[in-house]
Amino acid sequence: MTTLDELSHGRLAGARELRLRGGLTEFPRDIFGLAETLEVLDLSDNALDSLPDDFSRLTRLRVLFCSGNRFTRLPPALGDCPALTQVGFRATGLREIPAEALPAGLRWLTVTDNQLELLPSALGERPALQKLMLSGNRLRHLPDSMAGAAGLELLRLSANRFDALPDWLADLPRLAWLAYAGNPLDRRIGTPEPVLAPWSSLEPGIMLGEGASGHVYQATWRPDRGPVRDVALKLFKGAMTSDGLPDREIAACLAAGDHPNLTGGLARLTGHPAQVQGLLMPLLPPKWRVLAGPPSLKSCSRDIYDPSSCFGAATVHGIAIGIAAAGAHLHECCLLHGDLYAHNTLWDGSVGHAVLSDFGAASLLPDGGVGRAIMKTDVLAWGVLLGELLDRCSDQLTKLRDLQRECVQPKPSARPAMADVREELQGP
Repeated sequence: MTTLDELSHGRLAGARELRLRGGLTEFPRDIFGLAETLEVLDLSDNALDSLPDDFSRLTRLRVLFCSGNRFTRLPPALGDCPALTQVGFRATGLREIPAEALPAGLRWLTVTDNQLELLPSALGERPALQKLMLSGNRLRHLPDSMAGAAGLELLRLSANRFDALPDWLADLPRLAWLAYAGNPLDRRIGTPEPVLAPWSSLEPGIMLGEGASGHVYQATWRPDRGPVRDVALKLFKGAMTSDGLPDREIAACLAAGDHPNLTGGLARLTGHPAQVQGLLMPLLPPKWRVLAGPPSLKSCSRDIYDPSSCFGAATVHGIAIGIAAAGAHLHECCLLHGDLYAHNTLWDGSVGHAVLSDFGAASLLPDGGVGRAIMKTDVLAWGVLLGELLDRCSDQLTKLRDLQRECVQPKPSARPAMADVREELQGP
């Protein structure tokens, strides 16, 4: 391990970031030599099961990744780290999160794919908390204290054991990105028998892109019926993503059906030699591109735009109406998108034709008032997206700005429905 050797010989003095992945069975105490500068520490994919009691000597540490290790208990020493805001312990076998392990300034916690059955009440007492990733655990409830988590913006609850969502969840003023598929409360998505695409009918080509849940390739598809066509093929990375289960993503994408502002689904992949799950989608024109990059460690829940991004009034209106139409269509299909973001928006790069992609966080809406209330999280997310576009437009689009303010207001019940947003944008 070259980096570990460099560390032990003092050749990394002044480093702000350190990544030691693979091979560690105990915490290298030489890391404390970077205590005055280290801000990001990645110890993922090792065989660690504890951290030293004096871990808080890393007084400038903001970000810690320990995913893929052997921690059954979140180390209490983390709670004493004065600058720590982001903690990632994915797939470590976690069974317990002690209250004292939660840093006072916690902003982003990822504990996906573990064995947690309970969460401490202290989780709702972290005022900076924005992003909480809990998919793939054994949770049946959230702490009641989280009803006061006024800053929470993104919440992943998929593939747990919830029989119902908390009554207060839809009232959180800033919750914009929510996923809960794969719980007992989640009715199976009713869809017609899906079209199946055997692996033998495909000729994969170049990779078009990569996300947290999978890789997307260009492919040629030769179905049993119909003409040969070029498609986009998404191959999922594993059985559990940060948003939820690939099977639920595929089902939601196919259930959404055909719509001009959705990437849509054509067929479910079968017979992959490595049993990888996959989805066939329409292939967009080659010049289409992603509207923005995903959030960074610093931005937490906000997408990253090219600094040169500047949109004309017609482009802003085109993207806004396209994504609103996509969201309204999903709601009419009783689906919540749950991840309505610029980084999941593909557009033509010119006049503003756009489609919404990535159904990884999509969930079936509950019946009645609960479902109508939860829809407003997508409306808030759309409002955030529109605000980002307006901030990068030199024109004063007063009517759009007024609509945007309606959609991001903190009282969810006062926001318009997505169908109303669509109708207003389509009006004279």
